[in-house]
Amino acid sequence: MTFSQEPLFIAGTLCVSVFFAQWLTRLSWGKTVGTPILVIVLCALLSNLGIIPSAMEGSPVYDGVFLYLAPLGIFIALLEVDLKSLKNAGLPLLGMFLLGSAATVVGVLTSWYLVNPEVKIGELAPAVAGMFTGTYIGGSINFNAVALHYKVNEAGNLFAATTVVDNLIGTPWIIATLILPKYLQKLFPRKKLASAQSGEKIQAIEYISISSLASILALGLLGMAISKVLVGWFPQVPEIIFLTTLALVLAQFSSVKQLYGKHTLGFFFILVFLAVIGTLCDFGALADTGELALTLMLFVGLLVLVHGVVLFGVGALLKMDWDVIAVASQANVGGNTTALAAAESLNRPDLLIPGVLVGSLGNALGTYVGFAVAGML
Repeated sequence: MTFSQEPLFIAGTLCVSVFFAQWLTRLSWGKTVGTPILVIVLCALLSNLGIIPSAMEGSPVYDGVFLYLAPLGIFIALLEVDLKSLKNAGLPLLGMFLLGSAATVVGVLTSWYLVNPEVKIGELAPAVAGMFTGTYIGGSINFNAVALHYKVNEAGNLFAATTVVDNLIGTPWIIATLILPKYLQKLFPRKKLASAQSGEKIQAIEYISISSLASILALGLLGMAISKVLVGWFPQVPEIIFLTTLALVLAQFSSVKQLYGKHTLGFFFILVFLAVIGTLCDFGALADTGELALTLMLFVGLLVLVHGVVLFGVGALLKMDWDVIAVASQANVGGNTTALAAAESLNRPDLLIPGVLVGSLGNALGTYVGFAVAGML
């Protein structure tokens, strides 16, 4: 094991990246870009320079982030949510999410006929189209579900290329959806939802105590443990649903509302998750797949472009809140974790719960639509 693969070094570097990304927001340009984007870019740079390995190469640290830290961050961040925000933000976000899902299907079909991926991919091309349909409706769970069914994972080079391209296109779109609302609001002002007007703003500096820290972590870890037990009893229900529900119920208790540090701790864990997402942008792995990679890049790039144009275009015609459109798109493309990160970055606590809820809906919807598209093509 080389020093760059040492788990302690990787974990330390991820934390340094979060620190440096946060420090850069003290500068005027850094404040405009935002911590989530900066940490993704920094870790993409570090992994491609070989300072830390890509998450594609695997590491116990990355596994731990995906399995434990990301859901823990979601749980803790949701502990500061007031249920009243769901009334005003829920339906508009659900509408944009469903529109985004339809836009993904339009994007897949457009790419299919313009790029003609069957020439380079072969008989598994419809399955690959189904994989990208699923993942850009509700996240990577659907991507893997379709891949396993059609045994794309057994075609080594193809599966590796689809995975790398998924992250290489998906990550810039995460960045784009964090940037677009700010500039679109300046160019084409839109009235924000009532929940944004009445909701409390996320504080940049937050005090924390040992008792609050212990309580928050205890609630989060025990909530995750209970969710895993409940999944064993009801395997047909996604674990994130149990986790979200537990956090949502606890968040309404005054004793939980009085805990200090929920935002700081929850958002830190989400930033570490985004740091790992940055390492998935592995240009070297993509170059190894040659012409196949180019075909997939064109196919997925056009797919996401159509998704964005349709969603933001129709949203603009409906005069929808730009932040709602961005969070809905992230619920489609990245799933509930990136939807929550987008809501945090855009300073929209009223969109936290709705974002996670529609992201969870995408976990179920995306798989079905992915199979339907694969079967149709």
